[in-house]
Amino acid sequence: MSDPYAGADGLRVDLSSGVLELRLDRPAKRNALTDDMVSAMIGAVDAAGRDEAVRVISLRAEGEHFCTGFDIVGRNAPGGRRPRTGSIQRRLPSQAHRLVPLLCTVQTPVVVAASGWTAGIGLQLVLAADVALVAEDARLWEPFTERGLTPDSGASWLLPRRVGEVRAREMLLLGRVLSGTQAAEWGLVHRAVPAARLAAAADEVVGVLATGPTVALGLSKWLLHAGAQAPLDQHLRNEAFAMELGSRTEDFREGLAAFQEKRPPRFEGR
Repeated sequence: MSDPYAGADGLRVDLSSGVLELRLDRPAKRNALTDDMVSAMIGAVDAAGRDEAVRVISLRAEGEHFCTGFDIVGRNAPGGRRPRTGSIQRRLPSQAHRLVPLLCTVQTPVVVAASGWTAGIGLQLVLAADVALVAEDARLWEPFTERGLTPDSGASWLLPRRVGEVRAREMLLLGRVLSGTQAAEWGLVHRAVPAARLAAAADEVVGVLATGPTVALGLSKWLLHAGAQAPLDQHLRNEAFAMELGSRTEDFREGLAAFQEKRPPRFEGR
């Protein structure tokens, strides 16, 4: 069986102290994604959801830019063989359209740190994260209509839920580019920080989640995602189910003991 954390050309993967770091590593191409990179990310995130050694997933990028989308130029390079009609419709369900829902639903917190240009599926990776931090001077963009394309990778689903329908239309139909500061003001991301502080700010968030009550965090993430479409009675049943599971963990007992002893908890993620 192949190693799900082996990475791929353009994607480095490292697991250390409960943190699974996925690092985009095609700086010369502004970290535009390839099929192999997406497949490797899917394999790593999917495995992390079952791996008790993983307590948080950190997604970052090498170089000045986080990700400028998918490498459509490389795929359609002159002289290459043109794909059969319908290739996009066949490919997306197992590629980008599998990766984004996986990031949203995996019961492992996902933290993204983005700087520079963050566009197309790169922006959807930010939207799918549980905590997204960006540089104040980052540029966040949905470039689809400028390329004569329609949105993909969940853009038209994620954006309205994060920033509202009117602002989503401004980005998807009018092509508005947001700075990192504006993105934070809109509620598209969780925080914008000076570029020089981005890595440290992301480390702080990753550290909190890596030492938190892993089961409770995962169930809370599940509740937030499922609750977006569940009726109240169903959601309350989901909360009761999650509470039952959480109350059986070692971290719950540690949290209760820490409260009684008036000290910070020392969660082990179990």
